[in-house]
Amino acid sequence: MSAPQSSSTDPAPAGTRKPRRGDTLEVEVEGYAAGGGLWAPYADATGTYRLELRRGVPGERARARVLARHGHDLRARLVERLAASPDAVEPACAHFPDCGGCSHQDLAYARQLEEKRRVAERILAGHGLLSAPGAPTLEACIGCDDPWRYRNRMDFTFGSERWVAVDEPEGAARDFALGLHPAGQWRKVLDVDDCRILFEAAAGIVEDARGLAREQDLSAWDLDRQEGLLRHLVLRRSCAHGTLLANLVTSGEAPERIGPYVAALLDRRPEITTFVQTIHSGVAKTTVGERELTLHGTGTIVERLGGLDFRLSARSFFQTNTRQAERLVAEVLAAAAPLRGRTVHDLYCGVGALTLALAAGGARAVGVELVPEALGDARANAALNGLEAVELHCGDVARTIQGSDLPPPDVVVVDPPRGGLHRSVVEALRDSPARRLVYVSCRVQSAARDAAALRPGGWRLTRVLPIDLFPHTPHLECVLTLERSA
Repeated sequence: MSAPQSSSTDPAPAGTRKPRRGDTLEVEVEGYAAGGGLWAPYADATGTYRLELRRGVPGERARARVLARHGHDLRARLVERLAASPDAVEPACAHFPDCGGCSHQDLAYARQLEEKRRVAERILAGHGLLSAPGAPTLEACIGCDDPWRYRNRMDFTFGSERWVAVDEPEGAARDFALGLHPAGQWRKVLDVDDCRILFEAAAGIVEDARGLAREQDLSAWDLDRQEGLLRHLVLRRSCAHGTLLANLVTSGEAPERIGPYVAALLDRRPEITTFVQTIHSGVAKTTVGERELTLHGTGTIVERLGGLDFRLSARSFFQTNTRQAERLVAEVLAAAAPLRGRTVHDLYCGVGALTLALAAGGARAVGVELVPEALGDARANAALNGLEAVELHCGDVARTIQGSDLPPPDVVVVDPPRGGLHRSVVEALRDSPARRLVYVSCRVQSAARDAAALRPGGWRLTRVLPIDLFPHTPHLECVLTLERSA
């Protein structure tokens, strides 16, 4: 590796002191970092360092300027590309790299899958989960057949500070935007013409929603002043039926302003099947509010997953990549099999996607969920599909599964939030009579920590299957199977 470039104010010869802020280093980008960026090794006479970058392409040679150093970890910014990676591709989106979403779309998709698998392997190995006797080999990452237009839902933000691109003419309006946040920015909003990972019809709806808001002089939410009417526009489409739900999040009801706005938007975009207004008067940046008003249609759409129908409202959580979620459900069912005649606990069951699929496969499915609204959706979806062999319980997961009201499980399925399992749930699973645990993880770091913590209870990891639900982003879903002897 090359030594750091000497700065003009530092007479010390290159490589005779540890790198520090302002130094420019020549490196070769190695791959993805666990935090979502990229990393590169660097070595000189003072030691070996790990340098993390927000942007870059694995396999390219570049110069990077050091922003901070903590021990032998360096945080840096790419300043010059010296030699291209053989796996570099032209980004498909006109908003790259300004947009903070698809940070890896300049890398060939096959290499993206390899890099995601390597990240998962490093994390699991760091917890000793791949070196124990009988430990599994991490399988290849299952990719999307088509890594574009895969999202069925996206949240667009209204903002009073528009992100201005470097090539824009002087005098362009900056006080209103509807789109997505730029990379590393939560105050400004980038006007998005078309998001290449979202369903195609969304682009025209966003364009008209933005234009009509400006024509009718509706104000966007101002983060500093905590004022403004329009906060978010959430679009959700059913892949199975093509129906489309729009959810406009506002700071107040304001029917005299919102009524004409929604009517005009529906007139231009009749493909919107149902329109909901969510009133959110608080300061938190969320699309969940105090109440919802159905302004057009039924307020729900129906999606199909794993041969089952799911009625989705504006607030419902559901997998955003329906095509790839089909594969995920199939893999979970295969890992939990055989199902017929067995009792399966589905913890953190949400709207019941896995619970209902387990029941349809012949299991006595028991779902547990803390959020009452999600469990209400799960009950409605069970009735919609005529599934009677489903038990749904609302409450804290650890306390509920330790109670005497639930039948003892043969298999446990968990699909926790990004933070993973609470310590009390890990302790409860150590004492569970189940002999198989299927862990659906949206954050490998949390799953690896939990799998390691379960070892004292006799659990051992037997399989890890990475599934890419979010192409061109650092996010990765994994299905982990753990077993223990009787």
